[in-house]
Amino acid sequence: MRSLSLLIIAILSGTQPLIAQAPNERQREYLDFVRAQAAQLRAADKVPATREEWETRRRDLRAKLQQAFGPFPDKACPLEPQVLGVLQRDGYRVEKLIFQTMPGVWMTASAYVPEQPGKHPALLAVHGHWRGARLDPVLQKRCIGPAKLGYFVLAVDAFGAGERGLTKNLGEYHGEMVAATLLPTGTTLAGLQVYENMRAMDYLLTRPEVDGKKIAITGASGGGNQTMYAGAWDDRFGAVVPVCSVGNYQAYLGTACCMCEVVPGALRFTEEGGVLGMTAPRGLMVVNVTKDGLQFSIPEAKKSLAFASSVYKVYDQPDKVRHTTFDWHHDYSQAMREALYGWLAKHLKGEGDGSPIPDPAMKTEDPELLRCYPGDTRPADWMTIPKFAATEGNRLLAARQIPKDAEAWRADSAKLRQTLVEKVLGGYPKGAIEEPSAQGAPATIRFQSEPGIWLKTIPRSGLMGKQGSVAIVLDLEGEEKAAESKIAKALHEAGWNVRTVDLRATGTLAWSGDKIGGAVDHNTAQWGLWIGRPLLGQWTLDVRRLLDAVQRLDGKLPDRIAVVGLGPAGIVALTAAAVDSRITHVVALDSLASYVTDVPYKNQRLGLMAPGMLREVGDIAHLTALCLPRRVVFAGGVFGDGRKLLAEERRKTFEPAAQVGKLLKADAALQRMGSDDTDRIIQALP
Repeated sequence: MRSLSLLIIAILSGTQPLIAQAPNERQREYLDFVRAQAAQLRAADKVPATREEWETRRRDLRAKLQQAFGPFPDKACPLEPQVLGVLQRDGYRVEKLIFQTMPGVWMTASAYVPEQPGKHPALLAVHGHWRGARLDPVLQKRCIGPAKLGYFVLAVDAFGAGERGLTKNLGEYHGEMVAATLLPTGTTLAGLQVYENMRAMDYLLTRPEVDGKKIAITGASGGGNQTMYAGAWDDRFGAVVPVCSVGNYQAYLGTACCMCEVVPGALRFTEEGGVLGMTAPRGLMVVNVTKDGLQFSIPEAKKSLAFASSVYKVYDQPDKVRHTTFDWHHDYSQAMREALYGWLAKHLKGEGDGSPIPDPAMKTEDPELLRCYPGDTRPADWMTIPKFAATEGNRLLAARQIPKDAEAWRADSAKLRQTLVEKVLGGYPKGAIEEPSAQGAPATIRFQSEPGIWLKTIPRSGLMGKQGSVAIVLDLEGEEKAAESKIAKALHEAGWNVRTVDLRATGTLAWSGDKIGGAVDHNTAQWGLWIGRPLLGQWTLDVRRLLDAVQRLDGKLPDRIAVVGLGPAGIVALTAAAVDSRITHVVALDSLASYVTDVPYKNQRLGLMAPGMLREVGDIAHLTALCLPRRVVFAGGVFGDGRKLLAEERRKTFEPAAQVGKLLKADAALQRMGSDDTDRIIQALP
């Protein structure tokens, strides 16, 4: 079932929700593979037997979650809150305010302050993928209701949503290629949301109207996801109520979700029940509905709650976790709000048994009236997600230095290759695969890249070229497009034996309905992230397995092996050559030149955005350096926004690789040129 949240994602990202053609058997191979990997990773999970056992596991889980989220700032910056306007209403007032979560990063918020004097229990209200974010009537209602019941309520805009989007307009979607700008830095939107909600808690504790020992958090859909993680992470939340969001990580495989819900590699160390268990022994109420997507469905939520409930039992607090369900759709309805009020009364006020409390009468506001920055008044230098990512990326690159001599570089590069494989690409599987098979002359080779992933490489030369020279031409749009390219034909004419291949989840193997917004591989890329295997690493493995297959069938490899990547596939070619010394020549043609961009990626692949690349290895120039002193041709090239590089920009961008070439006394190994002169590119491949 396609959930309402997914439809909202499609609307906000400017796409129309379509009924995609069902994938065929070959296209399903990738999903079946990912699901099998996930099931194997979590096969040994068991419930804790004692409190001590759980607390040891909890510490380990927290450390691994931190690694997956990305680092948090070492020191919290000053909040510097500013109230930008006040609305007086019956029984409460609304303050329009901002505060600083990280240096130069401002969170827009609304504080609903009860008129009664004294300290009040408080509620942090986080939003999902509703167009108005914190201003949407759906969220307003779960702020006004609690305020009238005596709770101080803080509603906040998540990074990239509401008043914090790329532009000054409301209704932007912060997922797909917006959030993707964070991944190469080793930061995630999920992690930033956890940290920013901790800062929102910090702000609540500065308010004299708030009882700091009685604070809860709630949200629906993506907001429910925020609630689950923030509630698990920050013990200061006394009650945690995620709505229409809890399910099971493995249920995400085969569906779509926002990038703010993806925790890279999570299935390597936990299922969702483990995260819920981190809330124990504080009050946890999970709300699900009958009409929702599989990933948020009642049966999947029950799997996670079964584990979480076992954790509450070792604390002797089984009554502090509850599963509340409604025959309803993806929403935060009146009945859900009334269930929330009862849960808050029990766990924050110590009143009642958690039974629903009636909704007070309320009237929502025109969203424009609640804005901190009405119309186009938001400051021009506002920090957006891509700007934040670019700042962090540039900081990481500034700290990365090229060694001063060849010996030091060789030692450094060996460590970098190992880091690239193990920490960035997700590692390579061990063990034998089935023997490849060949048919015809020249041979079409069918080979297994991993269990269940069958690929074939097709000879495209017609007549055989020179012995000992093979060029593998890659295009993530498919091997047919690669075969028809100008460079493939020129390589054949120059005597190279040209081969093409559909890498997993591309070309004829691409998942139908994969595209959301600017991410053409949105879903398949996310599925790889969940198991800690970004598609870049999987595609690189496919190239290596192709070489293995040729070697097994022929008994040896050709003397010259070129891997040529067109467009986004250029990064695959460079990465493959960086980790596999059998590749003697590499060409990246009109490929991404730098992961650093202060605007969303355009015409790129989500699967290329391997988490931590900039932090652990460096930029695309540093990948290129790992290929030297073998011949590398970077032809053309584009920035993240799709703009083509000028010659001087290309020279400057690849200066780190040029420095390595000088160290290795192989200045000519790196060739930087335009992409229009195919003959010159061919001549650069001696």
